[in-house]
Amino acid sequence: MNRIFFGCSLIVVALLFELAAAPPLRAAHGVSIDGRLKYPAGFKQFEYTSEKAVKGGQLLLHDIGSYDKLNPFTLKGMAPAGLEELVFETLAVPALDEPFAEYGLIAKDIELAPDRLSVIFTIDEAARFADGTPVTPEDVKFSLDTLKSEAAHPFYQSYFQDIVRAEVLDKQRVRFQFAKTNRELHLVACQVPVLSRKFYKSHNFDSQEMTAPVGSGPYQVVEISPGKSITYQRNPEYWAKEHPVRRNMFNFDRITYKYYKDQVVAVEAFKAHEFDFMYVNIAKQWVRDLTGPKFDSKQIVKDALLHRNNAGMQGFVFNTRRPLFADRRVRQALSLAFDFEWANSKLFFDQYTRCASYFSNSDLAATGLPQGLELAYLTPHQDKLPAEVFSVAPTPFSTLPPTSLRENLLTAKKLLADAGWQVRDGQLVNKAGQSFTFEILLVSPSFERVMAGYAKNLEKLGIKASYRAIDPALYTDRLNRFDFDMVVNVFGQSQSPGNEQRDYWHSSVADREGSKNLIGVRDPVVDELVDKIIYAKTQEELVAACRALDRVLWYGHYVVPNWYVAKHRLAYWNVFARPATLPRYYSPQQALMTWWFQAR
Repeated sequence: MNRIFFGCSLIVVALLFELAAAPPLRAAHGVSIDGRLKYPAGFKQFEYTSEKAVKGGQLLLHDIGSYDKLNPFTLKGMAPAGLEELVFETLAVPALDEPFAEYGLIAKDIELAPDRLSVIFTIDEAARFADGTPVTPEDVKFSLDTLKSEAAHPFYQSYFQDIVRAEVLDKQRVRFQFAKTNRELHLVACQVPVLSRKFYKSHNFDSQEMTAPVGSGPYQVVEISPGKSITYQRNPEYWAKEHPVRRNMFNFDRITYKYYKDQVVAVEAFKAHEFDFMYVNIAKQWVRDLTGPKFDSKQIVKDALLHRNNAGMQGFVFNTRRPLFADRRVRQALSLAFDFEWANSKLFFDQYTRCASYFSNSDLAATGLPQGLELAYLTPHQDKLPAEVFSVAPTPFSTLPPTSLRENLLTAKKLLADAGWQVRDGQLVNKAGQSFTFEILLVSPSFERVMAGYAKNLEKLGIKASYRAIDPALYTDRLNRFDFDMVVNVFGQSQSPGNEQRDYWHSSVADREGSKNLIGVRDPVVDELVDKIIYAKTQEELVAACRALDRVLWYGHYVVPNWYVAKHRLAYWNVFARPATLPRYYSPQQALMTWWFQAR
């Protein structure tokens, strides 16, 4: 299961736990994967919010690049930061301190059928769009139909694939019919963003016109300046401001995102107090650039907040649609050329942990050799899989003793030779005399220093790898069209993966523009394991399927594994107050929406 927050995608994280016998299914204020909920009916607010919160003030944030549309649910173009989560709402929302649960928002009541083949949502009579019109079952049906259509981003067609249709039952109820049983599908259904049928009857859904959309969320778009900024204003008539899943949240009267050319420029702007809060994902900036008297005096605060999020996989992604990267041995050789230990020491101040799994920092990661149910899932495909899947524990290539970069490069040279590549006059060429040359496409100039070292190592193999950072909007378009050789990407994961795995790895989306299968994986074994994840009936089956998939992807050598950090590194001006309790599974922006300005 996947949820997209403050970006393309909403990621819900959860702890692994053994499923107990679930209570009888019935209508409820919330639903979970096993029928148990932390918060009872009639609860007042989430524990990670505070009664001390006060409303008011203008929050200044930042983003990189620009935007050219005001619909976050379509493929073409770039939507502004904040639009999806501030303006639009879903039928239910997660608790950020609880394993895998959804609590009703637009839906005040959620009833899963005993056969798990349908779910009925009862719409809250108080739910209103910002124009004052009520949210109706017809709006919900329109939303599902639209998001599953060709007009929407292909992700939604894939993610909601097993929700067959929506049926309006009466003035308050709508039923979603499912194609087959899936223990998380009723939770996926809760995540359908609810759109205003009235608004999109007057404005084409897939148009790139810059008309402020009408949603039911806490904010409205009030100022639009592509390339410069976008401003949201808290709706004083927001229908759910006292709702338990919203109480003491979204406390800022106005939220403005300012746009900057790149993160280096943004850091200097932040230190000049052009905006208030920044999530830092560059180690050099955290250690060296965010220092000085304002930090020493605590005018600006640096805070590393712990979280329990699954780290997933970040890596240099091979586009296997390119013939250059079609051979697994070639991909393995290029992975051997990356010296993470050098980069971590010289560039990252030893802040990072190497990704050793597509489910890093999680019990879903494959370790040791396959056994039990995981082995049972893999054994029927033994003749189709690399031998290492069964004989070698997944381990990133390292340059720590007793190995070395030189040793790794010698191994890489042999792999390339086995794949038909030889060095002639200092260049790696194939039998046709074509040289091994490719481009690494970047969105952040800060990654150039990482690629410089990697390209230098590749040069020792006779490979010419160039790299360049391009405009974020162009970068997104290139990724959507799979028009790249190699990129850096994060495949985010939850602790209970599900439908989103289809969009990451399944053959059916390998050529679907906008899918997250950037690698271009086309493997029947992967397809089968993805299905086992999606349709797992027990936690044991889910864990086994995830570990099996992890092992197969790992030995496909589809990425050069990167790194992760198990903290959110935040820098902010000392103008905020915040709840005493942090969420457990959250993004920095989700936490920020529970903060408020101190009295000045």
